[in-house]
Amino acid sequence: MARMVIADDHVRDGPARPLATTRLTRPGELVRVPLVIRSPGPEMPMLLTLLLFLLSAGAIYLACEYFVNGIEWLGQKLNFGATATGTILAAFGTALPESAVTFVAVILGRTAEVRDIGVGAAMGGPLVLATIAYAVVGVALWGNRRRLGRADMRVRVEDARLARDQSWFLSIFVVKCGLGLVAFAFKPWLGVLFLLAYALYVWRELRNDDSASIDEVLEPLKCQPRAVSPSLAAVLGQTILALLVIAFASHVFVSQIETIGVAMHMPPHLVALLLSPVATELPETMNALIWVRQGKERLALANISGAMMIQATIPSALALFATPWLFDAPLIAAGAVTIAAIVYLWWLFHRGHVDGRKLLPVGLLYGVFALYVCWHFFA
Repeated sequence: MARMVIADDHVRDGPARPLATTRLTRPGELVRVPLVIRSPGPEMPMLLTLLLFLLSAGAIYLACEYFVNGIEWLGQKLNFGATATGTILAAFGTALPESAVTFVAVILGRTAEVRDIGVGAAMGGPLVLATIAYAVVGVALWGNRRRLGRADMRVRVEDARLARDQSWFLSIFVVKCGLGLVAFAFKPWLGVLFLLAYALYVWRELRNDDSASIDEVLEPLKCQPRAVSPSLAAVLGQTILALLVIAFASHVFVSQIETIGVAMHMPPHLVALLLSPVATELPETMNALIWVRQGKERLALANISGAMMIQATIPSALALFATPWLFDAPLIAAGAVTIAAIVYLWWLFHRGHVDGRKLLPVGLLYGVFALYVCWHFFA
């Protein structure tokens, strides 16, 4: 027989003594044995983090399937061309999560460190899109060429228009980076010019009246698969619900990325500049992957191009309004790598007849940037 007791039978002053149990070993003899209570080890929280990481990534991909399907129908309902659907509707929808990150950090952030995270997001987003996202399109084209029944790897897009988009982005991004190198009193007011630049870009896209090509036939709306022409309410409902799932799952995904970074003892600035932008740009990358698998690379690249324009203007304007917008060495490196990637992409599309495999080298540029940032923080 055993009974649980607390150190002594009466209360004493002084430090508390551990719980103990008395165990009957031989007749008439009691031995005090410490009661050990084990706390859960660090393995369980990390396993939960990895599980949430995988589940949120899967939720983003599944929601993107519904989002791209709904956004194509919404573009048709609004009489938008295929390219404008990607550059405006899809890009604006998927750019909301990272724009919200910048807004919360730079406008509502109470410390300089928190506001720096917003600046990192404003620079890291275009970097990821100009490198990883374009490389994913190249890999997807390569991997799906047989399923799509194509004899070559040519990217079927309007090369001249994409080259023009790259030049637009490059001109705005160069000004954006230049402002990060100098300090003057009226710099915050220049944020208005970035908002006007995006408004001008949207106006130009809406003037384009291209229509979907033959190989870009709309699939049935997923929530009304039997309807030849689904209702606008169903289209809006599916698109908005998918967008909400994308936003929530992206928030969870970013949180797990940050947790993994902390567990790996990575500096907060390194996580904000290197890992978080990859997570926040995951919806655009997923959209591109889905559209390329369907043979709609024009929509895929239009989505990336439009998201890049948003990242170059709206988050930058918010950061200019609320921060000094001065770059340190990693931010300068991010700007330089992004400019190098855009110049290369402009050159490709300006020449025309782009082979999908030629998009792969821009992905390596992100690897170069990652190596430099790791060296900068750990050297």
